[in-house]
Amino acid sequence: MIVKSSDEFKAAVLKKLNFSKIENENYTLYTNKDRPEFGHCIIYSRDGYYSLGIADYTIPKDFSLSFSNPELLMRFGLVYKGVTEFQLENNPVSSFTPSSFFVVEKDLKGKQKWAKGQHYHGTEITIHEKYFTEIIKPNFSNAIDFDSFIRNYTYIYLPLEITEIIRQLQSLANKNLLNSIYLESKILECIAILINEVNKSPENAFTNQIDYGNINIGNNRIVRLTSFDIRAIQKAHDILSKNYHNPPNINSLSKMVFLNEQKLKAGFSKYYHMSIGEYTNHIRMIIAANLLSTTDLSIEEIAYKVGYNYSANFAKMFKKTYGKTPLNFRKLK
Repeated sequence: MIVKSSDEFKAAVLKKLNFSKIENENYTLYTNKDRPEFGHCIIYSRDGYYSLGIADYTIPKDFSLSFSNPELLMRFGLVYKGVTEFQLENNPVSSFTPSSFFVVEKDLKGKQKWAKGQHYHGTEITIHEKYFTEIIKPNFSNAIDFDSFIRNYTYIYLPLEITEIIRQLQSLANKNLLNSIYLESKILECIAILINEVNKSPENAFTNQIDYGNINIGNNRIVRLTSFDIRAIQKAHDILSKNYHNPPNINSLSKMVFLNEQKLKAGFSKYYHMSIGEYTNHIRMIIAANLLSTTDLSIEEIAYKVGYNYSANFAKMFKKTYGKTPLNFRKLK
């Protein structure tokens, strides 16, 4: 069986999870009524235009799906936990680890695999072409050009403003306070942030992930990145994503990926639009904000979970990132 649309793909995954549909006023809940421990998936949608999916579930058995989807879609979100293995047509097998992500898909073909016992937790926004052609373009004709992005390429990046919007939406959904008008306003805000990101300069976080031919090291040295270097930088990114609570230092990381420290630091910064330290902090703060919004863990417990031995240091960095102390952040949720 080959699924041929995003809706078919979603339905096939939910069937493999043995989830049943439960309609609510503002959203649809999917869960296994007999085995609630396997988790759930919540979907808010304006059919044919966009959807917000919040997933927190465990895979009951191994399965895979082949897909051939002609649709033009924009997808972005946050993956907090879980590793997805997939293979696009004419490409090697790849995996996706916890991170923020952004992708524009068109004529996507390939296969994706899920492993028994894997736990997945994340939030994703999907915007269909119809939303841009019927809502955005007639009112904002020059708003966004899909050619600004490489098709079917997963950017491991989202502006921090968008990650905060996604976290807000998830928090409201957890309290059953998210309504359709607010959701649509935030989707429009996300699109506006993306437009600003790609229009502010030819050298932006999205173009830098692809146009990686040369990097400047110091004032007078230019180094060319090879395909081996790019794979090493991507491997370093995956290592940091999995070990954000106790990341290796630069020296150890460079040895793990067989790339000298100078090229690793400069290449990582160019490819991911942030330094290695900034990326580690980025992941830690995303995880911490989610834990503050969705659990009753103490500030000290959350600080420890994301790699801080002292809660005061964690609180200082959290306030620098979000403009609020962890306690005040939680009180507002």
